[in-house]
Parts: sequence; structure tokens; C-alpha cells
Amino acid sequence: MIVFPNAKINLGLNVLARREDGYHDIESVFVPIPVHDVLEAVIAPELGTNGLEYTRSGLHIPGALETDLCYKAVRKLQQDHALPGLRLHLYKVIPMGAGLGGGSSDGACTLKLVTALCHLGHTTEVLSALALELGSDCPFFLRSGTQVGRGRGEQMAKVDLDLNGLWLVLANPGVHVGTAEVYRNTVPTNASWPIEKIAVRERIMEWEHLLPNTMEPYVIKAYPVVRQLKTIFHNSGASYVSMSGSGSSVFALFSEEPGEITFPEGTSSWKMRL
Repeated sequence: MIVFPNAKINLGLNVLARREDGYHDIESVFVPIPVHDVLEAVIAPELGTNGLEYTRSGLHIPGALETDLCYKAVRKLQQDHALPGLRLHLYKVIPMGAGLGGGSSDGACTLKLVTALCHLGHTTEVLSALALELGSDCPFFLRSGTQVGRGRGEQMAKVDLDLNGLWLVLANPGVHVGTAEVYRNTVPTNASWPIEKIAVRERIMEWEHLLPNTMEPYVIKAYPVVRQLKTIFHNSGASYVSMSGSGSSVFALFSEEPGEITFPEGTSSWKMRL
């Protein structure tokens, strides 16, 4: 069985406050985008009960297999179920440390994939609770459509935001930005935003002022290429430009298909119509 974990972008990201549990309260609009990894799982009885063979290809993923969210997701399901042996393979396309949620998407989709393959019958609510143990934004990738996320990012509410027909250009400079590093250096705003009133297409020209990413000031200072990408997009006539998540990816929305955009060397880019 094969699935295609997708990436996401954030329209605005407000870091509200540091929590006593070490996490942060945030609010943001999470938008799924058609940039995908490829994840395959097959039952392998010869590996024995709860056996797991996990391999990866595509972009290099640093760290041991045991720290990978796909691996952790399978082991988490095996804690409560005697599963048949599984072979799991991830082909990595979504850049890491890029603010696109690729690792979270892979982990969440592993939970969903193995649940379906092994006929576990878990509801979305059960899978969401398991996904939250993997990462704060993992539950988003179990849902469809654009969502407003609050709390750690796990409190999801679907929002009726029509982006159809807009052009999205996404640029990743190839710089890995650590999420924990950015959170440590972001000053909480302690002020909530009326996101549902702002995140309407008619107000897109106001988004950069009303839906900023409050993580940008630190990232732009620490990683100047992020500022450079934002400037390039502004000069290309974009309606809205923002860093996604904790960076380093930057994206722009255009009302018309943009012409060719020249990015710094080492930048990967995607252009798509939403």
C-alpha cells in the first residue's frame, strides 16, 4: 500500500506564549500543498510479530532510523497491537528543516497507513491523539483541507478559505533551520488574532500586515537568505509573501501566473496553481 504524505504552508504564525510544559501556544492557518513524499508499507510475515524493516531513499535524512517519526509511529502502534511484520519505505522529497511539515506528515501518514493495512479500525480522534505524541503539527496531516490551528497546533478547525486559481511559488534555500532553535529565540506576542476574519481571500493584500509569521525576525537575522527570498518575491509582484513555519522555506501567492523568477544558487523551487 502506497500513500503520498503532503507538505503544508502557514498563512501567518503567531507564537502566543510559552507554556509550562515546555511547548508554545500558537495560532496559524495550515494549508496543504501538493508537494509530496512517497511512503509504502507491505506486510512481511517472515519478519515475525511486530517485526519492522524500515528503509529510506531520496533526500538524505540525518539521524538514526529510531529517531525517524515513521519508525516511531509504527512502534507506537505496536505498543497496543500485535501487528504482523512490516516493511516500510520512505522516498523523501520534502526538504527537512524547511518549515513545510514533511517529517510530521510522514509520521501521521504512517499511523494512517499501518492502521488501514492492518485493519486496526482506529478513528481519526484516536489517530490524532497518537499523532500528537509524535509532534505538535502531526494531527493536521490526518485531516483534509485548510485548518486554523491553535494550542500547540493540534486544536484544528476547518476554515472556508478559497485559494483556487491563485499561483503558489515555493522556494527552499537548502538551509536547515531547527524548530527548537527558532522557538527559543522568538518573543511571544501574548495577543491573539481574529484569524477567521482575516483569512479571507478578499483581504489577501492585507495578510502580510495582519497575518505575519512572528518567527521571521529571528530567522531573517540568523539566516539572511530568507530575507533575500522575500525581497525577490516582493519584486516579482506577489500578493502575499511569508516564511512557512519555522523556516527556511519562503512562499508567495500570485493572482496571475508569475514569469521566471531567479533564485540564489542552491535554492529549490516549485510553482503550482492552487
